Amino acid sequence: MRRDKQYVMSATHYQEGGCLCGAIRYRIHGAALATSSCHCRSCRLAAGAPSLAWAIFHREQVEFVRGAPTEFRSSPPAVRGFCAVCGTALTYRTDRRPDLLDITSATFDDPTPFAPGCEIWVAEKLAWEPLSPVLKHYVGSSRGV
Repeated sequence: MRRDKQYVMSATHYQEGGCLCGAIRYRIHGAALATSSCHCRSCRLAAGAPSLAWAIFHREQVEFVRGAPTEFRSSPPAVRGFCAVCGTALTYRTDRRPDLLDITSATFDDPTPFAPGCEIWVAEKLAWEPLSPVLKHYVGSSRGV
């Protein structure tokens, strides 16, 4: 079976990605529901970066084909997944939307299709981090929660 990222299998595109060391690999079936760049303090700390880009999928779209993220409950509703070997931030899920799983966009083999469509939690943005002039900005969540 071919494993290149653009191969069409049962009329469904998939994209692959994984962590820095390769201990965790995932495959996403189908398109992202949404993409964003988050400026919240929790994402900044989880990534060690000024913001973190996410692609959101239905949980059934996500398949871990090698390894699985170690999870950490970073706040009462939120669980973050990361590689226990190299520390790469990989996933985010919340009790508020249990059917969805966010994947860090930069961990895709080809992150190009997952460019942020908006910027969220800009109220918590670092003062020296510029906002994109072409994206919509949300003070908090784009969903109002």
